[in-house]
Amino acid sequence: MSAAVSGEPGTGGATPDGAGLLLVDKPLGVTSHDVVARARRALGTRAIGHLGTLDPHASGLLVLVVGVATRCAAVWQGGAKTYAGTARFGVVTDSQDLQGRVLTTSDARPDEAAVRAAAARLTGDLAQVPPMVSALKHHGERLHAIARRGETVERAPRPVHVAQWRWIAFRADEADFEVDCSGGTYVRTLVHDLGEALGCGAALAALRRLRSAPFRVEDAVPADALRREDAAVLFARHVLPLDRALEVLPAVALDESQAAAVGLGQAPAVSAPDAPVDAGARSVVLRGADGRALALAHLTQVAGALRAQPDVVFPWAVRGGRAA
Repeated sequence: MSAAVSGEPGTGGATPDGAGLLLVDKPLGVTSHDVVARARRALGTRAIGHLGTLDPHASGLLVLVVGVATRCAAVWQGGAKTYAGTARFGVVTDSQDLQGRVLTTSDARPDEAAVRAAAARLTGDLAQVPPMVSALKHHGERLHAIARRGETVERAPRPVHVAQWRWIAFRADEADFEVDCSGGTYVRTLVHDLGEALGCGAALAALRRLRSAPFRVEDAVPADALRREDAAVLFARHVLPLDRALEVLPAVALDESQAAAVGLGQAPAVSAPDAPVDAGARSVVLRGADGRALALAHLTQVAGALRAQPDVVFPWAVRGGRAA
């Protein structure tokens, strides 16, 4: 397997086909969709999405997929996350953060030892009930849309993993922390559950995403740069080329005839002793003789032969296979 990418953008220049990842440091007060819209204008393409939303009241790392990389989003989704946050004690809201309607308050305040002990019990594999303000769907409707009508519905617990809490500072009513957790973990719900465990209630007062593995906010471009710099500069300096971004996957090298077969949508026989075979269609990246990524595929045994079945074939591979 290739080594994981560092997340540092721009090294090696942009791909000529305008495909890759753009790491943005989202500011407070704007939605993730706002940032996507700004990037579309700056880069001159509508083919941009993101790998996981951040609320308007949260800041930090927002990973955008550009061009044909939008078809590969699943490759980078679900990675471990690190957040910095602030818990406010003595208050419970319907949104589990300070933007919601206050449901209860308490004059009780936990001491540092109690907070650390409660957080330790909220570590490891947990069953978390998603908040009503989430984007998950219930009978085809977003939970947050239902919540805006003042309604609540039953939500099934979802498995999440909290690797570690790090407590940074304690004040009379608040405490600052960092938390390492699995993708899909709601930090606001962690803080709410922490307050319940402490008996005084708690709500999320601030949130910043520091990491979405393997990418880090330190390598992100400020959102203002999407207004200041033109498309060529953004691609050259800040877009992580697709070839490098796919280094998180095992690679299978193709010769010229195998590459041509992939361009035609065929599944050539390959030799890949270190890549996963029949592992739930887990992806590998097929690379040409020059190392360029040509397709995402999964490997399977067919009549005694190991074959690479393409799942996403990139346009330059199709042109090479003369299928277009």
